[in-house]
Amino acid sequence: MSTLNVNVVTPDGTVFEGDVEMVSVRAESGELGVLPGHIPLVAPLSVCAARLKHESKVQLVSVSGGFIEVRPDKVTILAEAAETPTKIDVERAREAKKRAEDRLNSAKQEEVDFKRAELALKRANTRLEVAGK
Repeated sequence: MSTLNVNVVTPDGTVFEGDVEMVSVRAESGELGVLPGHIPLVAPLSVCAARLKHESKVQLVSVSGGFIEVRPDKVTILAEAAETPTKIDVERAREAKKRAEDRLNSAKQEEVDFKRAELALKRANTRLEVAGK
């Protein structure tokens, strides 16, 4: 079966590099599935779990925004932050989720930056999903 070379890169370096059969991500415009031979494309990404399928196995990578660049034989994900399941600190993600939920449920709602709290909650939930927790 045909494959794509995939690189997931952050400012700190490469998080994932390898050949896969399919890449699925959540772009700001909706879900995006990429197979070998896909037309060239650049799209902004939402906070999501990038799904990298190879030989009937799916590897998840937590992606905190950024961009995806697609070429017929290569996909590059330029992310603000990205983590594979083994690199995620589950306890830290749970604490971040609780802080974000507390902010969103705060009695002093006029002092809360809801957009920022919602984004923090989305990042924490995505990290926990990728970690399998």
